[in-house]
Amino acid sequence: MIEVGQKHHLEILKHVDFGVYLHGGLLEDGQVEEILLPQKYLPENTEDWEVGKFLDVFVYLDSEDRPIATTEIPYAKVGQCAFLTVVGQSQFGSFLDWGLLKDLLVPFKEQRVPMEVGRSYVVYIFMDITNRIAATSRLSRHLKEESEDSFTIRQEVDLLIASRSDLGYKAVIEGTHLGLIHNNDVVRPINVGDQFKGYIGDPREDGRINLTLQKLAFEMRDQLSDIILTHLGEHGGSTHLTDKSSPDEINAIFHVSKSNYKKALGKLFKEGKIAFHEKSVRLVEK
Repeated sequence: MIEVGQKHHLEILKHVDFGVYLHGGLLEDGQVEEILLPQKYLPENTEDWEVGKFLDVFVYLDSEDRPIATTEIPYAKVGQCAFLTVVGQSQFGSFLDWGLLKDLLVPFKEQRVPMEVGRSYVVYIFMDITNRIAATSRLSRHLKEESEDSFTIRQEVDLLIASRSDLGYKAVIEGTHLGLIHNNDVVRPINVGDQFKGYIGDPREDGRINLTLQKLAFEMRDQLSDIILTHLGEHGGSTHLTDKSSPDEINAIFHVSKSNYKKALGKLFKEGKIAFHEKSVRLVEK
């Protein structure tokens, strides 16, 4: 049977006045499940929707909870997280724009904080107990918070920033886990909904996952050293950012911590590539 909330490549079975029916597989009784693709979603070229042709569709439920197909592609499917905007409210919850004509419901009980129209939230899309597609901002109900050997230290991973707390930023890791970027590891501006690469941090005693935005120190020093040399070359061979500069000044230019910046400067100094002056760092002319 067809899995609701997923993309499928389905064969056209027959035409009707209001669209076409697609082959949805065999039901338990051996009958073919027919899934309607309404007329408004059919390709402009009629040759593309002849009987026997295949179409890429997304299957969801109509107002009577029957599977129905669309050629519109949602921003995310069941089992995925996405950063979506609230476009309406009802007595049942908040509605999100997820790229389909029919908006996505977040029931009030599934809202980590009350949602407001016009604001965006990171949500997980799932099938509820009534077998309807819904979303939740209570991510920990569906994503794992302990590594359980799923990752290795300093492994590069895809992150989606989900929320802000006093400790730092909670992020979705590879769409399956939740981890924390501590405040002291935030080396550049971050906003909820941002997506970027990060790294698995040092293990925690409780098994939960620390995240970092920086590579191992020795790898970072090599990369940062090259960036500093390029910066000096583009600014007349000099910079006002020394090992005495504030962390904020350093982060604004190089997006790294002061500690890593100082280590990279030390490496370049030992290599004889830079010299320290009272209020500047300069390239050594050769």
